Amino acid sequence: MASERVTLSVSDPGGTQDVDLSSPNKVIWPEAGITKAELAEYVQTVSDPFLGANGGRPVSLERFRNGVTDGSESFFSKNPPKGTPEFVDAVTVTYNSGRQHPQIVLNRPSAIVWAVQMNTIVFHPWASLASDTDNPIELRIDLDPQPGTDFADAVTAAHGLREVLRDAELEPFIKTSGNRGLHVFCPIEPTHEFLDVRHAVIAAGRELERRMPTQVTTNWWKEERGERIFVDFNQANRDRTMAGAYSPRALPGATVSTPVSWDELDDVDPRSFTVRTVPQRVADSGDPWADMQAHPGRIDTLLSWWERDVENGLGELPFPPEFPKMPGEPPRVQPSKRVAENWDADGNRVED
Repeated sequence: MASERVTLSVSDPGGTQDVDLSSPNKVIWPEAGITKAELAEYVQTVSDPFLGANGGRPVSLERFRNGVTDGSESFFSKNPPKGTPEFVDAVTVTYNSGRQHPQIVLNRPSAIVWAVQMNTIVFHPWASLASDTDNPIELRIDLDPQPGTDFADAVTAAHGLREVLRDAELEPFIKTSGNRGLHVFCPIEPTHEFLDVRHAVIAAGRELERRMPTQVTTNWWKEERGERIFVDFNQANRDRTMAGAYSPRALPGATVSTPVSWDELDDVDPRSFTVRTVPQRVADSGDPWADMQAHPGRIDTLLSWWERDVENGLGELPFPPEFPKMPGEPPRVQPSKRVAENWDADGNRVED
């Protein structure tokens, strides 16, 4: 009978760290036959580019007790759980409610393996560093295909978005989401807090929408999106995250959110990037994001576009439902259910 627990010797920058891995033969992805031990091996193999993209920042761990199965449920770990080893770091962050709490930070390969031991499949890093959690170092845009659209439509939108961002004096990088969409990141100087960066993302989305009105939308309400690619501006909010680069996804094929070059984007099949194939890809081709943070840009131009749009009557857009009511935000009710006389100018419901 196979051992129910093994000890892995993980190579950290300062030496070797032993990490216990329980149930190494537990199958995490039944369709692919990938075990917990294989996932631990994967994160060690890609630890350099993984930490380059996700290390040194607050991260939420999406954990699955029973692996990826039909109806499998997950939960998020943000705070270090009881018994967290000392080689796993943490930083105190402020959430949208104003509450403060420590959040996990992954700074070395052993910490990633520990996260796998804790049944983590998806890693959700913040856009800011642990050294300055309030000011993002990345502008992030999620291109989300809607019903009637597919990955190829997201690719078309991504090329258009690249032109928009370059017109705003930013240099975009791209990765697959691990599912049907694409994530576009721009390195930025940490000079603005999350709300400003959100406004910059909205400005970029609106400009893309003007250039590609039949292909792209910034409409928050699904009933208004149509068969277009949705620019998910709310992923730019504080404590709103997406799967990190080189993070596996909880999907049957064990796909991985994978950085790609713009030159290869048109020929990419996101289903081909998996826990089993990405290590060889990195070994053969390197990391397309290796130099992403070398030349961060500024969001000044996008913020000037935001101000221009505000002056032209385009103001704030809805926030996620768990957020407190924000200044200038429109009503949080889908348009088909909105009765004008029941809402005041500030988007508050008027009682009968």
